[in-house]
Amino acid sequence: MSKTTLTIEELKVYFPVKKGLFAKTVDYVKAVDGLSLTLKENQTLGVVGESGCGKSTLARAIMLLEKSYSGTIMYKECNLLKASSNQLRKLRKNIQMIFQDPFNSLNPGMTIMDLITEAPIFHKLISKNEKEAYAIDLLNSVGLSEAILHRYPHEFSGGQRQRISVARALSAKPEIIICDEAVSALDVSVQAQVINLLTDLREKNQLSYIFISHDISVIAHISDYIAVMYAGQIVEQGPVDTIINHSIHPYTQALISAVPTIDKTKKEKITLTGEVPSPINPPSGCRFHTRCRYAKEQCKTQIPTLEKLTENHLVACPIFLSSSRSTKNEQR
Repeated sequence: MSKTTLTIEELKVYFPVKKGLFAKTVDYVKAVDGLSLTLKENQTLGVVGESGCGKSTLARAIMLLEKSYSGTIMYKECNLLKASSNQLRKLRKNIQMIFQDPFNSLNPGMTIMDLITEAPIFHKLISKNEKEAYAIDLLNSVGLSEAILHRYPHEFSGGQRQRISVARALSAKPEIIICDEAVSALDVSVQAQVINLLTDLREKNQLSYIFISHDISVIAHISDYIAVMYAGQIVEQGPVDTIINHSIHPYTQALISAVPTIDKTKKEKITLTGEVPSPINPPSGCRFHTRCRYAKEQCKTQIPTLEKLTENHLVACPIFLSSSRSTKNEQR
């Protein structure tokens, strides 16, 4: 049984809204609001949802690039939110990130060799005398030639820059890599190459991924386990086959129905109506009820919690949970 490597519990990331001459805090943008997730060793956890649902904020909070309001982020036995500077300095190499835009995340004034050896030298994994050989090995592992060692990021295509970003993430020999929309800016053919590369590297290096995307078809291709995020909260999670073929939550079903297909027998396309809720003033009760075609009066007041439909399938929708349980009992 796989061991747990990262556990997030009741994480909240709020950004203050300030007004007035003295910049008084009058409200908060609730970007991530009470979110819980678990990542296991050598697993790819896919986090999917519309733009603005808090996915990137979650990634940055795990990397401690955003300050969390409350909750815990446990890396093995250490709560990263309460760790000392010395503890974090030692642990940072174990959790790395691949950003959405490789052009802006790569320092334009550094050569490729310096970019991908900066972290291992800082963490004393290699000496300066070893960096060229180390850089060549890293580039070869992501399908790039040693001929680019002394070139600069602006000289490459988007796909090549993203491979350089992957090499940089691998350089510190991490256990976890967070991929924040890592392929969304790439052409479809290049997307497939980068996804296959990440899959191969995971098996070769025994890595765990948190793979974030708004495209559920990409998530389904690379993930073992999927968490569906809406308005800062998880509304459904489970193994990839369960979520894609047996989803319960209306929002998950809408995401799946929006995937383009040439199959003429595909079920009806679900079109969401209404506006995405404001993270400053989210709706009462279920946050999805303002766009849900199945919403009832109880949805406006009752705050749903993630409950088990099966051992690994969790859903935050009491209406569909009770309906699914009744169907299972009838089948028995």
